[in-house]
Amino acid sequence: MKEAEDGPPNRELYARLQVSPEASNEEIRKAYRQWAQVYHPDKYQDAHMKGIATENFQRICEAYEILSDEEKRMIYDLYGMEGLISGLELGSKLNKVDEIKEELERLQRRKEEEKIAAHFRPSGSILANLSLPRFLRGDGILRGMAMASEVQSQISKRNVIAIGGNMAVNGNAGGGAASIAFRHQFSPVSSIEFMGSTGLRALLGVQTSRQLSRHSSATMGLALSLKDGSLNLSNAWTRQLSETITGNIQLELGSDTSIAVGWQKKDQKISAAAEIKIGVGALGLTAHCTRRFSSKSHGRIAGKVGSGMLEFEIGGGRKISNFSTIRMLYSIGIQGIFWKFELHRGGQKLIVPILLSRHLYPVFASGALIVPTSLYFLLKTYVFKPYYLRREKQKTLENIEKTLAQVQEARAAAEKSQRLLQNVANRKRSRQLETGGLVVTKAVYGSPKALGSRNQPEEATDDNTSQIIDVTLPLNFLVNDSGQVKLHEGVKKSGIMGFCDPCPGEPKKLYVEYTYGGNKYEVTVDDLEELLIPQEEHRI
Repeated sequence: MKEAEDGPPNRELYARLQVSPEASNEEIRKAYRQWAQVYHPDKYQDAHMKGIATENFQRICEAYEILSDEEKRMIYDLYGMEGLISGLELGSKLNKVDEIKEELERLQRRKEEEKIAAHFRPSGSILANLSLPRFLRGDGILRGMAMASEVQSQISKRNVIAIGGNMAVNGNAGGGAASIAFRHQFSPVSSIEFMGSTGLRALLGVQTSRQLSRHSSATMGLALSLKDGSLNLSNAWTRQLSETITGNIQLELGSDTSIAVGWQKKDQKISAAAEIKIGVGALGLTAHCTRRFSSKSHGRIAGKVGSGMLEFEIGGGRKISNFSTIRMLYSIGIQGIFWKFELHRGGQKLIVPILLSRHLYPVFASGALIVPTSLYFLLKTYVFKPYYLRREKQKTLENIEKTLAQVQEARAAAEKSQRLLQNVANRKRSRQLETGGLVVTKAVYGSPKALGSRNQPEEATDDNTSQIIDVTLPLNFLVNDSGQVKLHEGVKKSGIMGFCDPCPGEPKKLYVEYTYGGNKYEVTVDDLEELLIPQEEHRI
């Protein structure tokens, strides 16, 4: 099965043998022998059962043949079955495992570089400052505009050129600038960049970057102003403090001498950053935090305090397509009360701040926050959400119809596989019942929405039940001698023997109810998440 572009690595063969992607050769051999004992055709006399066993035994043998061969396994890990089927040639001189791995990585890097080189990478922003008081006075609504744009191009494997420009208009005054930068990558750990600009900020500069260690890097830059001849030196150090937290220090020497210390945190749910900056006659602290409520929506809170600045910002946004996100923010500070609307699409941004009032009246400030927030939730509840649910239902129905034959075939194969597991699974279940061990009483795998409606008859439909598959029997079969079940992280559960993908192209979860020591437990995990049972935290 071909993996989705930019999706998780192909791990179906690991799922078949029920081993970790980091499994040793001995673990792979052991798993193969266990599955072969179940599916070997010689174990069955009935012609029909022998045919089912032969089909599943061939699948097990295919997985073992590839994963037990170091070269084939490396190709599979990097390129999936497509790399093996296409007969990827590594060359006769590549005899050592390290050489094979290095060549595969080189081929992958070249493929990525060619993909990048074939496209320009444009980015830009448009800022339109609007003013409600100005509009009410009859002086027009536009306070000013600013535009910036940049295009990067990979002109060779190690060289990148970027051309950009910006302009700004505020009332009757305005200006602009144009810039060009050239970056050369000396090695995977070091690079140098030359830059120049003309216009409002005419300067020439050079900047070097180097990866000092696995967790730290440094950047040093020198810029010469073409207006007054002043020199500015900048130094920045970045260090990875943990898997999700990065710290940085930045020192500026010149006409605007300052030192800044900050940190950033980024994981699946939260993105946050804070920085304190001390300069000549200036002090400032900035911080922001973005919390993702789902794959489509997020909330944001930010603040600035220091010399000449005091601002608090709160709001949220939603992803409206694969490439577009909209965001609305409420801001209050010494400059006044603002609404800010943002549209992000790819590398492009449209930002529209609207000045509501320069005076901080408490009643007006509260109303400016509460009224649009209430309106949003009303529209979301009675307009957007019903429309979104109807659209999602229609897409689901179309996907079910499109993949009906594929799913039926996969279900039939899973049912055949389960028939061969049944005797062993029942023996293990009986043994665990006698000792008060682990017994899986119910396990279903498939669409999260269908899983959510499984215990709600009024919401259950044929479409929902068709998007899940009962996998109670395979999980009881997977109970080991220690009375545990472990499904490995990063391995799609649809590839496990006795499982199948009941809703191709849709996210999936696994729900499990089980008993252990006379107590009841339940747990739900994502498709690529590790499952280890029993655990006390699952206890009902």
